[in-house]
Amino acid sequence: MKALVLSGGTGTRLRPLSHTMPKQLVPVANKPVLFHCLESIRDAGITETGIIVGDLGTHLRQAVGDGGRFGLRVTYIAQDAPLGLAHCVLTARGFLGDDDFVMYLGDNVFADGVSTCADAFRSVRPDALLLLTKVEDPAEYGIATLGESGQVTAVTEKPAHATSDLAVTGAYFFRSTIHAAIARIQPSGRGELEITDAIQWLIAAGMDVRARIYPGYWKDTGRIDHLLDCNRVFLEAIDTLVAGHVDDVTSVSGPVIVEAGAQVRGAHLRGPLIIGTGSTVVNSSIGPFTSLGRQCVVVDSTIERSIVLDGSSVRRVRGISGSVIGRRAQVGSARPGTAAFQLVIGDDCQVMVASPAL
Repeated sequence: MKALVLSGGTGTRLRPLSHTMPKQLVPVANKPVLFHCLESIRDAGITETGIIVGDLGTHLRQAVGDGGRFGLRVTYIAQDAPLGLAHCVLTARGFLGDDDFVMYLGDNVFADGVSTCADAFRSVRPDALLLLTKVEDPAEYGIATLGESGQVTAVTEKPAHATSDLAVTGAYFFRSTIHAAIARIQPSGRGELEITDAIQWLIAAGMDVRARIYPGYWKDTGRIDHLLDCNRVFLEAIDTLVAGHVDDVTSVSGPVIVEAGAQVRGAHLRGPLIIGTGSTVVNSSIGPFTSLGRQCVVVDSTIERSIVLDGSSVRRVRGISGSVIGRRAQVGSARPGTAAFQLVIGDDCQVMVASPAL
């Protein structure tokens, strides 16, 4: 079995972050979402992996390399434009050949991996196996309808009137019959080749399309709130590990990771949280559910439930919560005040905000 990882989208819902970095490289728990994906593929016993890349493909190539660090052999496949998930499979036809494969959206997180699902596919080898999860807002997803035997009888993209609450997640297992289906569908109203249309073609042709309810946590990280929720889930699983320096004045509660070279002085750390390599925290309150990247500086500030990317600084700002701060951004206090702040800040920005007197 091979893997096809889709990482060519533009990430409009994560702007301004995605203007300068692929959305798949935004970190959760100080690890890019794409790395979580690649580790999941490796753990499922798959080594041959193709990665679909778009305009920011150079960033992905630099981050992933040849895949050796993940135990994978990676092939990069350029897509000229984001023309739909089925178009990605069409673009990768030469790489995939006639092998079975998992198509994995590179901005999706499966906290418990996909190994069990891969084994279920291998044992039966249906034409397609979809991973489903129950959702409260079916109109936002591709929705699968199941028959009495558990086979998929219909797949509808963002239905106005859903007949099911089972959403199709971002991992699909296929046999090579999917290529014939893709060859017979037409672009949708939005000009894309939809994988749901190809799956529906398989169903109409009497092919074996099955589903499995994903038992663990799944999230599409294409939105800021989803990204922060994923960060929370991964942080909840950490154990305390202090490789950097934490002085005797600092109070620590809950699981905390302080990576090598990090310095913490006169702070309050409320886990779960991670402080990245080489970062400095002084006279500040951090956490819970906060990830500080590498070489960050936080002075006289409070941050909770947030993601701070590499090289950023926060000085003299209280009340940061539910925020994502881009690489090398600078956040500082302009004048005293009482406001709380929610920030989504792109790379290389400077922001001055009002803050309560320290």
